[in-house]
Amino acid sequence: MNYTLELNTQESGSNLVFNTIKFDAFKVNIIERYTGKMNFNPKLCEVIFKLRTLDDEIIKRRDGNLRVKIKDDNFDTYQQLSKVLNSYDYKNKLINRKEADQNYIHFMLSMIISNYELN
Repeated sequence: MNYTLELNTQESGSNLVFNTIKFDAFKVNIIERYTGKMNFNPKLCEVIFKLRTLDDEIIKRRDGNLRVKIKDDNFDTYQQLSKVLNSYDYKNKLINRKEADQNYIHFMLSMIISNYELN
């Protein structure tokens, strides 16, 4: 499955970060909310994601809701994966970026599969 990962689409002065993963048939909008100052030690406090078609129509979850809030152990896992993608080593290609991307993508796919009915 082909994908494109768009990281850290952020408005200036905002504590929200928007990430997008585009697959062949759908895309995932990920919203990260931080506390504290974004330029000095921001702390991730909430992560929500939505699944959309390529035409920007929101796909409903199995229970009829539109978005998923990542909680508990999944939140801790997401936080670790996100920290790697925002690290100095990742940005300066000191680690294997493809492996870091794939770990992030695989985690998000597991969240999608557990919450959405994909045809």
